Amino acid sequence: MKLLLEIKDDKADFFMELLKNLPFVKAQSVLSDKQQLSAELSEAVENLKLVMDGKMKAKPIDELINEL
Repeated sequence: MKLLLEIKDDKADFFMELLKNLPFVKAQSVLSDKQQLSAELSEAVENLKLVMDGKMKAKPIDELINEL
């Protein structure tokens, strides 16, 4: 059986972790294209802040280009 649930953003990580720990449940997040883009941009901004604060090392430009 498949279920579609709507969970508040601030509780989603907890709920997904809970589901992943149940051996009889296969959980997968389903995001719209707009939500996916928003999530990826938020992650990129957070990573940039970490790099600027010196808490994360940036990848060399050659490595980024090779990923494309």
